[in-house]
Amino acid sequence: MTTHAELAAKLLQDAANFFRNVGDQNEPIKEQMHDNANVYDQVAELLTQDPTGVLEMEEGASEAPPAE
Repeated sequence: MTTHAELAAKLLQDAANFFRNVGDQNEPIKEQMHDNANVYDQVAELLTQDPTGVLEMEEGASEAPPAE
């Protein structure tokens, strides 16, 4: 059975591949798309390694509002 974290990681990895494909077909935005893909890959890896982990935010960085 797949967990929510595993599904989320898979979706993030698929999105990273999408961004890379768009960048590879669009030279003017290639660098930005590859940067985006790398971020998605990093978050997917965080989810895979520690699905319930806590992300330490830098001082002054805003956090997402709590879910209702």
